[in-house]
Amino acid sequence: MLRTLENPMRLRELSKWPKHWHDLVLEVVQNFELDIDGIHGVSHWTRVLENGFRLAEPNGANLKVVTAFALLHDSRRENDGYDPEHGFRGAEYGWHLRQQMPTFSDIEFDLFYDAAMYHSDGLMEDDLTIQTCWDADRLDLYRVGIRPDPRRLCTPEARDPNVIKWAVTRSLGEGL
Repeated sequence: MLRTLENPMRLRELSKWPKHWHDLVLEVVQNFELDIDGIHGVSHWTRVLENGFRLAEPNGANLKVVTAFALLHDSRRENDGYDPEHGFRGAEYGWHLRQQMPTFSDIEFDLFYDAAMYHSDGLMEDDLTIQTCWDADRLDLYRVGIRPDPRRLCTPEARDPNVIKWAVTRSLGEGL
């Protein structure tokens, strides 16, 4: 199925990604097997990106890693329900696309890979950049009716009640 971002809503989503990532975003959209407008589609990826950038500003997490994670962490899901291997498949897809990504050091790529691989395992202890990726995803749980629980967020920035309120509002489609 040929997918594009020609829909005005999708074009707005694309505009939120760093320009040097646009071609890769388009490729990932083209190869996404689920509903691109569904709960694990491009709007979710974009909210995870923005959540990650908001968290990284004060905590110094690596923005290239956060960007790659946001784009790829759910990109190889096979369904919107129980899919325990989707993190592994997303990480491996990143390996396949590595040459198309902005320059990554081996350390940065390993951070992305681990963040994607383990993002749905409920872990909390790891490198700050990995924690920021996980929190960026967890802050968007309200899209499926789950309020982010500060006890399950890794970073102090994500546990801030104002950040949680902001994320919940965005998950509901308000303030986008």
